[in-house]
Amino acid sequence: MSFVATILTLYPEMFPGTLGHALAGKALAEGKWRYDAVNIRDYAQDKHRSVDDTPAGGGAGMVMRADVLARAIDDVSNDTRPRVFMSPRGKPLTQERVRALAAGPGAVILCGRFEGVDQRLIDSRKLEEVSIGDYILSGGEVAAQVLLDSVIRLLPGVMGNVHSGLEESFESGLLEHPHYTRPQEFEGLSIPEVLTSGNHAKIETWRREQSVALTRERRPDLWQAWETRKNARSKGEKQR
Repeated sequence: MSFVATILTLYPEMFPGTLGHALAGKALAEGKWRYDAVNIRDYAQDKHRSVDDTPAGGGAGMVMRADVLARAIDDVSNDTRPRVFMSPRGKPLTQERVRALAAGPGAVILCGRFEGVDQRLIDSRKLEEVSIGDYILSGGEVAAQVLLDSVIRLLPGVMGNVHSGLEESFESGLLEHPHYTRPQEFEGLSIPEVLTSGNHAKIETWRREQSVALTRERRPDLWQAWETRKNARSKGEKQR
């Protein structure tokens, strides 16, 4: 059974977009995943196909209507797939959540526009709000493609080398170590000698040390979490 993504959007023509190329595009052509981009305006009931209205209490912009979105969601998600709303106030997307989604049957993804979505829709349809970062986009479509790209590459048979995904940033809780390849010399810079030594134990140690150092420097939050887990494991092993 392939991974099925149903995307609710005002701009269905934006899909597959980047997902139609490279690994995701090949996997799409091979049937490892499929998608349906659904136009939210198809569920509007007035002659103007309105999907938004002015915010209650006043303020700038427009808010996407709960009744229109409810009809759309109810029509396309009569299954067990998680319902995801791409939102800057959502929980940050993590590799752990990506792995969980990749292990499931798919997802229904709502792409917001304007100032936001009526909270009653989020509450009543139990939408999982997910953020891809602390910044604002014009709409959720690009964020949905980011989410789907991260998931699709983990689907069975998508990546040629199954070990590639296990060694990447965030899979171990650390940022990934630096990479090098030919030529041996580039503008006076050499590949670190340990990587050409043939000693796989030393190479593994060097890569782990580099990962720890990079994470501590660039993402102290991740490093602290990794340190906490490492200390907890060490304490547990000593108590056995």
